[in-house]
Order: sequence, then C-alpha cells, then structure tokens
Amino acid sequence: MHLHKYEKIWLSFGIVSLIVFLSVVGVSAFSQDHTPSGGMDMIDPEKVNETAPFDNPGVTQLDEDTYQVAIVALAFGYTAPDLRVPAGKEIIFKVTSTDVVHSFTIDNTKVNMMVVPGRITTKSYTFEEPGKYLILCNEYCGTGHHMMYTEIEVY
Repeated sequence: MHLHKYEKIWLSFGIVSLIVFLSVVGVSAFSQDHTPSGGMDMIDPEKVNETAPFDNPGVTQLDEDTYQVAIVALAFGYTAPDLRVPAGKEIIFKVTSTDVVHSFTIDNTKVNMMVVPGRITTKSYTFEEPGKYLILCNEYCGTGHHMMYTEIEVY
C-alpha cells in the first residue's frame, strides 16, 4: 500500500501527539499524585441517615493523628455541621449522596471526588496550612447548584 508524503507526515504527527498526551497523563498521575479517589463502597441511598458514619455527620477523631469527616451531599448542600480539623493531621473524607451525582471539591487542594448515590467515596488528605477552605460541587445537580457550597476550617 502506497502512502502519499502528506499522509505520512500527518500520520507521524498523530502518533507523536498521542505519545506526548499519554506521557503528560502518566507523569501527572504517578509523579504528582493525581490519582482517582478510592474506597467506592456501597450504601443504600434510602438508608443513608441510618447508616454509620452518616447518621452523625461531621468530624470524628479516630486516633491521635487521624480524623474522619463524614458528609452527605444532597440537593443543594452538604450536611456538614461546623467542619473544623487540625493542620498536619490525616483527614479521611467519607462522602455519599442521597439523590443525584454531585462532586466534593476542596479549593486549592488535591481533594476532588465524584459523589454518586449508592456509593461511599473516600479520600485521605493532610492540610499543611491553617485557614478556611471552600468546599463546592462541580457537577451540575439542578437549579440550586450555585448554592451548593460550605467551608472547612483548618486550625
């Protein structure tokens, strides 16, 4: 099969572009710790308010260096009473939804999770700097989506 000179050039360009793209994704994923959130456990969306730890949402100290934050995302907010966590400690976020797909994104951090009904999404993070961090939803979840935010205070 004979390929024209311009076809060879564009074919080479496409292959090189693909290699560059996959290299950028690989470097980002492995060297900069950009990985998907884990811990996709199952939960009955009808019984979220009866299932631990979502029956008592908020911050719980697990041990001296570990805290757990349980949050339920629902249209159009988060059940997150007075979120205060210490800097320099491991914070384990456990988030679920009762209605539609939401996201749980903490501004200026690497915390960015999809919140799917029937699933418990888990992500561990350690805040290095004290301050107030904005938590918001990046998945359009309805007409009140723009009101879906809260804050976490790191002391």
